[in-house]
Amino acid sequence: MTKTRNRYGVAMAGVVLHLMIGGVYAWSVFTKPISQQTGWRETAVSFAFSLAIFFLGMSAAFMGRLVEKFGPTVTGTIASICYGSGIALTGLAVQSHQLWLLYLAYGVIGGLGLGSGYVTPVSTIIRWFPDKRGLATGLAIMGFGFAALLTGPVAQKLMATVGVANTFYILGAFYFLVMIVAAQFIKKPRPHELPQAIAQNAQRLSLTGQELTANQALRTRTFAFLWFMFFINITTGIGLVSAASPMAQNMTTMTASAAAVMVGILGLFNGFGRLAWATLSDYIGRPLTYSLIFILDIAMLFVLLFFKTPFIFALALCLLLSCYGAGFSVIPAYLGDVFGTKQLGAIHGYILTAWAAAGMVGPVLLSYTHQVLHNYYVTLVAFVIIDVVAMLVSVLIQRDFVGSKSTREID
Repeated sequence: MTKTRNRYGVAMAGVVLHLMIGGVYAWSVFTKPISQQTGWRETAVSFAFSLAIFFLGMSAAFMGRLVEKFGPTVTGTIASICYGSGIALTGLAVQSHQLWLLYLAYGVIGGLGLGSGYVTPVSTIIRWFPDKRGLATGLAIMGFGFAALLTGPVAQKLMATVGVANTFYILGAFYFLVMIVAAQFIKKPRPHELPQAIAQNAQRLSLTGQELTANQALRTRTFAFLWFMFFINITTGIGLVSAASPMAQNMTTMTASAAAVMVGILGLFNGFGRLAWATLSDYIGRPLTYSLIFILDIAMLFVLLFFKTPFIFALALCLLLSCYGAGFSVIPAYLGDVFGTKQLGAIHGYILTAWAAAGMVGPVLLSYTHQVLHNYYVTLVAFVIIDVVAMLVSVLIQRDFVGSKSTREID
């Protein structure tokens, strides 16, 4: 008789994998040291991060299909090879002063590793926890949000001890070893491996009762709406992340040191928000949760516009960052509720292309308007407007489910 595997062990392996690739959020720690050693402008070095996020989102689309076809262990192994070698080659780029190699190594190869690593555990963990989809994805994706808090101090210590290039060699080897081991434990549940009570309890979470393929899901109006909502959520959040410190100093009396502390706290809210909102969604449903995310976004953006007290301003940013993190953790469970888990990895991969687009739009929009107008007010107003539109779309989706309980194809 085949032994039943522990679903919590699979979930823990997924958390570990995301803790490794989430180190991408600590890139700002490397920007200045790389610039000082190579003579490259900091903006040129920072572009490697944008490139990595772009390739994360774009590669996730086809990597999601590979998860369904070959299994999460295969894509997890691909992620360990790409991400580990990308980080190591970044060290070679710094050592040899080759900017093109930095973009190829960290942006392209590392980005491919990020995309394959990001989609590997999520749909698999949802299959193991069909009764607690929000909690499961919240745990896995929380690891991605918190990783920078671990990677940042370790990287700073290493750079001070062994130098910048050697730091990337060490991190690349470490990421590869940990990820390739973790990938071997991330496997889909076999038929009837889950207790019958769990499978039956999962039925109440389905919004449609359907099990669609990725191609069928792409043709629905609901997918288009969810993509748009996800795009707006990330555009707002990543735009604020990219300028949180200068914005706080410019719009309030906050000092640079206080703003630096605030940025660290924002990371905590980004991480905890992923778990808290996703867990809440198990109780109140994904459609209502997403509507509440946009309502809170709009309210806190108004606070940023009209309140100049540093504490209130920082609190509003913290809540906005919790909503930003929530978008990542709630959307996989939402997709599972609507389209089923038959090809959830592929569907999740397609929705992540919104991340690639938003990663370019949000920061660029905010920095460009600030450069031209010398203030952040116009961009914040623009964020309010697009969040209102996204909230209306979210409410429209809720009405669809209440009225028909089925998805409709785009005309």
